[in-house]
Amino acid sequence: MKWNQVMLNKTLFTLFIFIFTASAFAKGNRWQGVPFPQFELADQNKAVKNNKNFNNKWVIYYFYPKDKTPGCTTEAKEFAKAHTKLNSMNTEIVGISYDDSDSHKDFAEIYDIKFTLLADIDHKLTKKLDVDSLFPWPHPSRQTFLVNPKGNIVKHYENVDPDIHAVQLIKDITLLQKETDIL
Repeated sequence: MKWNQVMLNKTLFTLFIFIFTASAFAKGNRWQGVPFPQFELADQNKAVKNNKNFNNKWVIYYFYPKDKTPGCTTEAKEFAKAHTKLNSMNTEIVGISYDDSDSHKDFAEIYDIKFTLLADIDHKLTKKLDVDSLFPWPHPSRQTFLVNPKGNIVKHYENVDPDIHAVQLIKDITLLQKETDIL
C-alpha cells in the first residue's frame, strides 16, 4: 500500500510541475505573433500618432511607470544612446506611460530624447496589452513589445532591466532580422 501512495505522490508532483511549467511558458509567449493593438495617442509634441506612423519598421514599444523617476530615466537614457544604432536597423523606439504630453516634452528635453514618447492618459493601450499596474499607484509596468515591420509582436519582455535593455534589444533585433533575411 505504501508503494502505491509513493507512486501516486510522485505522479501528482510531476503533473503539478508539468502544468506549472506549461502555464508559465504559455503566459510568456501569449503575445508572440499577435498584431500590435490599434492606437491613437499624443506624443511629446502633442501630435497624434497611430500604428500607421510606424508601418514597415521594427518598433520597440516600451512601457514605463513615470517620467523622471530613476529607473525610467535610466532606461530612456540607454535608449537615447542606442537611438542612432536602432534607426540604422530600421527600428523605431516608442516609450509609453500615463504621463501627459507636457510631462513627456519636459522629460525629452531634459534628457535629449529624440524618439517618440506617447501619452496613454486614458490607459487604453496599456490595458489592451495587460501591462497596467495599480500598486503602489496606477502606472504601466516596465514591459516591452518588439513588433516586426508587418505589425506583429515577435517578442514580449516582461522582466526588464533598464540598465541593459537597449543593448539586449539590439542583439535580439539583429538575430531576428537575420532570421527574416534567411526566410
